[in-house]
Amino acid sequence: MSAPTLSTLPRRALRTVLAASLPFLAIAAHAAETRVFPNYGTQEIDSLVARTQAAFHVPGIAIAVIRDGKVVFAKGYGVRKAGEAARIDTMTRFAIGSNTKAFTTAALSILAHEKKLDWSDPLWTHMPEFQLASPELTRQFLVSDLLTHHSGMGEGAGDLMLFWPSNFTRTEIVSRLRYMPFTAPFRLHYAYNNLLYVTAGKLVEDVSHQSWEDFIQSRIMTPAGMKACTPAPLAPKPGEDRASGHGVEGDRAVARPWGPVAAAAPAGSIECSLDGMSTWARLLLNHGKAPNGTQVLAGDQIDEMWSPHALLPLPGSAPLSHTHFRAYGYGWFMEDFYGQKRVWHTGTIQNSVSYVSFLPESHTGIVVLTNQDDFHATYAIMQALSAAATGHDETDWLAYYVKDAQDSARAVSTRAETTGPGSRARPYITLKPAEASEYAGTYHDAWLGGADIQSTPEGLRLTFTDVGGITGIMKPLPHDLFVAHWDGDEADASYVQFHRDMSGRITNITMHLVESDFSFDVQDLDLRRVSP
Repeated sequence: MSAPTLSTLPRRALRTVLAASLPFLAIAAHAAETRVFPNYGTQEIDSLVARTQAAFHVPGIAIAVIRDGKVVFAKGYGVRKAGEAARIDTMTRFAIGSNTKAFTTAALSILAHEKKLDWSDPLWTHMPEFQLASPELTRQFLVSDLLTHHSGMGEGAGDLMLFWPSNFTRTEIVSRLRYMPFTAPFRLHYAYNNLLYVTAGKLVEDVSHQSWEDFIQSRIMTPAGMKACTPAPLAPKPGEDRASGHGVEGDRAVARPWGPVAAAAPAGSIECSLDGMSTWARLLLNHGKAPNGTQVLAGDQIDEMWSPHALLPLPGSAPLSHTHFRAYGYGWFMEDFYGQKRVWHTGTIQNSVSYVSFLPESHTGIVVLTNQDDFHATYAIMQALSAAATGHDETDWLAYYVKDAQDSARAVSTRAETTGPGSRARPYITLKPAEASEYAGTYHDAWLGGADIQSTPEGLRLTFTDVGGITGIMKPLPHDLFVAHWDGDEADASYVQFHRDMSGRITNITMHLVESDFSFDVQDLDLRRVSP
């Protein structure tokens, strides 16, 4: 679901892991060597992909380059699913994650062009049910504030309601906004937010009187002629030309189960082929006119979406790309990149990563789709191709991201050894049955709902009852602290801290991540004890 990072459960956003090496083959739409950029041709791209697959072991990759309104390169590499023979081609469907957000903002831009809403309208005038924790913020909150990640909520706020196996509806999600805590002043601090894009999708529905899925299909994908794309993917069927997402177990790339994300669709559900995403890229570069000649979006609305609306901090790689600013528009990041404006977005869901990037001044667009959840591979390819488009090759972007992945892995290992669960700083302890039973009971959080803690032969088990599927055994640490190891999702292990009143009775639970991506937002929970 973005630029930030995300596995064993598809609800997660991004994971930095390395898989096993596999013998991959490429399917090419352009067999002969051609110059894609003045100093960078198909052989260089093939070499870049081969080296990236060797470094990060991604089962399948698809890449397209658009220049001056034409697709000058489109090629699939590798396989749809590790261990199987079916190969990636230009019609293979990938989960694009947070690149869906651009479709949601495009839907709002259509409604703005038709004068059915304005970006500067107070949101409550279109959604009377919209309510934040502060009545004053509710009144001040504009349609545009849904889109810029500067609401004041924490990073990934409410994500536990959104992704599989959650069964919340969009209406329920919007109704629980009033319970979300604010961690920063309104419009002053960047924190990536999926919850408000779900709200934006609900706004599309309320104003258009169509479901978000129907609007995206009927007003954008169908008129644009986007092939093998859907806003409402169903469970995979045998033989489909569809990429499976992958995680890592030991030294092997392992296909992960697909999970429905219906409620979260406006923030990240779309699946699309390289062919379809190339059509989307050509449309955006051509002021909203699709390759088939249909004017799908208004050019001035694209300008609005691609204009800076909120500033962001610079990444560590900024000096390498001569980047001096980074901002967020409406569903798009933007920055200066080797002296040119660059508009881009990433997406991660279903253990797949997508990256779409534009250099509007050079009339260039690039699409990279991968079916493994390590963002480093996707970033390495995109940065190298974007640099080549500007005539720069002084940085080995693959080497940069290999080192970044290694440094990140070492940092995680160091933290685990020094302060992680089971370390000298936080040793595991043993509780007597009577001591453990003190923590058992029913708890409730205002936005996520109920949680039960029960004594089992394995130990205390924590289960979130309103979400479904989030359950795990809690191992005790000193000072009323536990670590929850979630079933089938060890990477999202979470600290569980019990709090007591002056008489020593347990009153509530707060939680924090051990090591994970921001979308597992347990830090926003305040589970109040309901009964022993």
